[in-house]
Amino acid sequence: MGIFKYDVYRSPNVGIYAKCNDRFVFIPNGFAITKVKNLCEFLKTDHIFTSVANTRLLGVLMVVNNNGLLLPRNCLEEERIQLKKKTKHTAIGNLICVNDKGGVMSPLIPNEYVKKVEDILGIEVIRKRIAGYHQAGAMVIATSRGGIIHPATEEEDIKTISQVLGVELEPATINGGSPFIAAGVLANNASLVVGALTNGPELVMLTKAFRVED
Repeated sequence: MGIFKYDVYRSPNVGIYAKCNDRFVFIPNGFAITKVKNLCEFLKTDHIFTSVANTRLLGVLMVVNNNGLLLPRNCLEEERIQLKKKTKHTAIGNLICVNDKGGVMSPLIPNEYVKKVEDILGIEVIRKRIAGYHQAGAMVIATSRGGIIHPATEEEDIKTISQVLGVELEPATINGGSPFIAAGVLANNASLVVGALTNGPELVMLTKAFRVED
């Protein structure tokens, strides 16, 4: 497993524009094929070009694990046919964090959607704010190996969320101090791609949190 520093559209917020699991990296339509090949090599995946809601903001709008994916209600029909499944809110990638073991959903999403998300993604889901924020998907990123969480998260909440996701989460920042960590990371069980502004101490924490040396 490795960690690779990269940028997308000259931005260190790689997790805003792309999304991945262990099989695919989802890339905006029109993205440079040379950079797509680099991401596929880093993450050890194939790629799928797509838009979501006619935008390039795939990381913000998609929720993905190795069992399935969720798309927002405002996605286009051809996008839905290509990628499948919907839920109510729009920026659901910011509202839901998942791995293959569990998930944390923003309380902004009604409780009635918990069962649907659990059935589609094959996981247990809880509804919870993280570090006081409703945007649970922006505050945590986790694989089946490990994960990181907003550094202001209370210790008891870290324990609870770690238990749900089945991994030990570490408080961390990305891109030189940003606490909104999902915006700067693409992660699967093979590798990590992080924003180009990620510094040395952050790389050390990522190595620990995702068990890169195992």
